[in-house]
Amino acid sequence: MSLRIRQIVFAARDLAATVARFEAELGLRVAYRDPLVAEFGLHNALMCIGDQFLEVVSPLRDDTAASRHIARHGDASYMVILQTDDLNADRARLAALGIRVIWQSDYADMRSVHLHPKDLGAAIVSLDEATPPESWRWAGPSWQRFVSADAPREIVEVTIGAVGPDTLARRWAEVLGTPLAAGGQRIELQRGALRFTRNDRDLILGYRLARSDAAPEAQVLSICGAQFELPA
Repeated sequence: MSLRIRQIVFAARDLAATVARFEAELGLRVAYRDPLVAEFGLHNALMCIGDQFLEVVSPLRDDTAASRHIARHGDASYMVILQTDDLNADRARLAALGIRVIWQSDYADMRSVHLHPKDLGAAIVSLDEATPPESWRWAGPSWQRFVSADAPREIVEVTIGAVGPDTLARRWAEVLGTPLAAGGQRIELQRGALRFTRNDRDLILGYRLARSDAAPEAQVLSICGAQFELPA
C-alpha cells in the first residue's frame, strides 16, 4: 500500500481574505472553486503546490462542522487528505478497527473516505484513491495550468500537535496501516511525512514546504493559524 500527502485543508471565516494571504505570501494561484462543497454548507478555493493542493473552506452557515472547528480553534488547519493506491484494503482495515466514516465517495475517477476526527484525533483525515493516480478530481479539470513557478513545489511534512504525541502517533500509524519511524513520533509516507509533537491540544500546527528555487535564508510564515517552514 502506498500513501502520500496530496491535499491540506484550512477552515477560515473570511475566504477571500485568507486566499489573498496565501496568494501574496506563498505565490499560490486559485485553480478551482468546487460548487459541490455547498453540500457541507461551505464555499472554497483550491490552490496548487506542485501536484499537491491547499484548500481553504469557509462556512456559509453556523451549523457546519467547519463552523464548530473555527469556534474552537479560530482560523486553523482542518483536514489532511492522503492519497492511497488501495482504498479497498484501507476500508477493510478501518472496519476492523471500528473507525467511523463520516462521508465517502465512489466516483469513477475518485473514491474516498472521511474519517471521524474523534476516532483519530487532531483533524479530519481523508483517504482518497484517484484514477488515474496523477489526476485529482477535487482540483478541477485543468489544475495543471495553475501551478506557479513562484510557489513552493511540495508539501514535505505535516506537524501535528498532541497532548500525548506518542499515543496519537501510534493511533495514526495503526489507522493508516503504516509503521512508526525510529523514535516513535514520525510516520514516513511514500511521499511526505507526519511528525507529532507535544502541544496543549490536538491540532495540526504547521507544514514544511520545499521551495521551487534556492533562497538565501529560511522563512517561517504564519498563515491561517499554521506555521509554514520554507528551508533555505
